[in-house]
Amino acid sequence: MFYALVIFGVILLWVLKNHMKWRKEILNHIEKIDGPKAYPFIGTLYLFFGVKRSDVYKTICTTAEQYKPVFRTWTKSTPEVHIMKPEHIEIVLRSSVLITKGKIYELIRPWLGEGLLISTGAKWFQRRKMITPAFHFRILEHYMEVFVEKSKQLVNILESKSNGEIFDIYPYITHCALDIICETAMGVSVNAMDDVTGNSYVDSLYRASELIIRRRFTPWYHSNLYYLFPEGKEFQKHLNVLHGFTSKVIGDRKQILKDNPNKKINPTFDDMLTSSKKRLSFLDLLLSANETIPDKDIREEVDTFMFEGHDTTTAGICWSLFLIGNNQDVQGKVYEELKQILGDKKCPESISDLSDLKYLECCIKEALRIYPSVPFISRKVTEDIEINGYKIPKGVYCNLHIHKVHRDPEIYPDPMKFDPDRFLPENTAKRHPYAYVPFSAGPRNCIGQKFAMYEEKTILAAILTSYKITTIDSQSTVNELAELIMRPEQGVRIRLQKR
Repeated sequence: MFYALVIFGVILLWVLKNHMKWRKEILNHIEKIDGPKAYPFIGTLYLFFGVKRSDVYKTICTTAEQYKPVFRTWTKSTPEVHIMKPEHIEIVLRSSVLITKGKIYELIRPWLGEGLLISTGAKWFQRRKMITPAFHFRILEHYMEVFVEKSKQLVNILESKSNGEIFDIYPYITHCALDIICETAMGVSVNAMDDVTGNSYVDSLYRASELIIRRRFTPWYHSNLYYLFPEGKEFQKHLNVLHGFTSKVIGDRKQILKDNPNKKINPTFDDMLTSSKKRLSFLDLLLSANETIPDKDIREEVDTFMFEGHDTTTAGICWSLFLIGNNQDVQGKVYEELKQILGDKKCPESISDLSDLKYLECCIKEALRIYPSVPFISRKVTEDIEINGYKIPKGVYCNLHIHKVHRDPEIYPDPMKFDPDRFLPENTAKRHPYAYVPFSAGPRNCIGQKFAMYEEKTILAAILTSYKITTIDSQSTVNELAELIMRPEQGVRIRLQKR
């Protein structure tokens, strides 16, 4: 016992010595970077003490504006470097080494586990390789049937609101997107649009997202003691709802495959493309590989795609409607294009139709520039890098301000102006490739970005073909909530006029 204690003590002293050496090296480099004053135990988190939920994003923007283009903060004793120039963002995103997500994702882990969003290393690479075929162009063609069906259903539901009344369209889009991700990627119907007044999964998702951000800026919530606090207990309650919903989706799909053996798939890529099965889902891929993928891992991937597959597209569609409804000249051009391409059709019916809607796509891209669905990305620096003349040592976290690079006046003059022409080919040709990254970029870019663009174009085309939209709030009055997803605090209030 004595010798064991001596050995343990020697190892502990060695670990502490090396940790202090590492801390000294970190400090030597990090403190050369400008940023707000840090204090023991809380770092720079005091900037958010007492700040209302509605003002968190403003505080982030104010800090970034004060110390741009590169600055540092401390989350308790953990240093974080913030960047917002395309040439700096490129260094991180293009790297095949810097693929480990940042510290904020640790707070999301209880919800999404080691799904594709959070996992790293060999596990991430293997899963990415396995899941990618489910989002191949030819597979997405099969999903058009669902995009069209749900878009038409949404248009019919909205007819009851086309009497001139003012209403929030956000929950309608949310439930439509939820129906689409479940029926395409999961292969099950949840009929969320049957009741847009409430959905326990959606309600828990929004509240869980809010609680995660509150925990992020509250230092005494960072340990697992969080679950002893009332907020931690509430978060666990919402986790149970979220996990319960996805577990039911998985169970329903398993039952469908059990009841219909001919629907089971061979997970090879060639079989996927030649299969007569029209709605091949990514969940089928996971279930067909259940000998190598545990049930827990399947749920983690489903949790990830359920969240990312409907919440981000909802935001993209709603911000597009918000801006198009605020710019009637743009809406007129969109409608002219829709009539020219679709004729008497009330909705695009093929990917070919979607490809021809080039101006509508410019509108979506411009909306995602001004209001990116994911305004921040964070990575762990796993090897030393240099940014703006500063050495960023291994072990530091790097936060990428997508919203700031998208609103950089040096790249986009009058950056808050909604101008879809910015994305005409002649205007994008000379732009830095990392000046526009709403779907991230590099090895960890969004696997579902084509899926998202097709879905958003289909829904927007269906709505704008049938209705003229007038947005009630303006860009100067809307308040942005940049939590896990950037949303308007009060939703998107509009007035519909039937065409």
